[in-house]
Amino acid sequence: MKSLKLLFISIFFITVSSLHAQVSVNVNIGTPPAWGPVGYTDVRYYYLPDLEMYYDINASSYIYISNGKWTRARSLPRNYRNYDLYNEYKVVLTNYRGDSPYDNYKTHKVKYGKGYKGKPQKTIGLKPGKGNNKEYKNNGNGHGNGNGNGKGHGKH
Repeated sequence: MKSLKLLFISIFFITVSSLHAQVSVNVNIGTPPAWGPVGYTDVRYYYLPDLEMYYDINASSYIYISNGKWTRARSLPRNYRNYDLYNEYKVVLTNYRGDSPYDNYKTHKVKYGKGYKGKPQKTIGLKPGKGNNKEYKNNGNGHGNGNGNGKGHGKH
């Protein structure tokens, strides 16, 4: 009887701990885009001053004004499709936890006007294409400017 009681208590604790693990998995945030700034793993939104819009990391969507209303979309509006997000400055909203970052739009628009540049930012990934972004002249991955003479003499 004592061992049966011990078995039920063990099953109870295993069940409770697995439920806790399930909740932890569901709380994780989305994956930041490659053009996002390095060093911010616990944020949900970026404000893009030059475009006067937001990016929601969890939903992988842009939030912008269209016809007087805030709109969410998976891609940039047509007039910004060729905009270089790798070189755009991103204001990381570290102190906002809600679902409507645009509630603070008037403040953000004034504080971070078009052309705003804060501290230098490095992006999470390299800009696609041969140019790469200017913040990554040499990031230690062999894609830097290089200053070797290109004449290898080792055995292959």
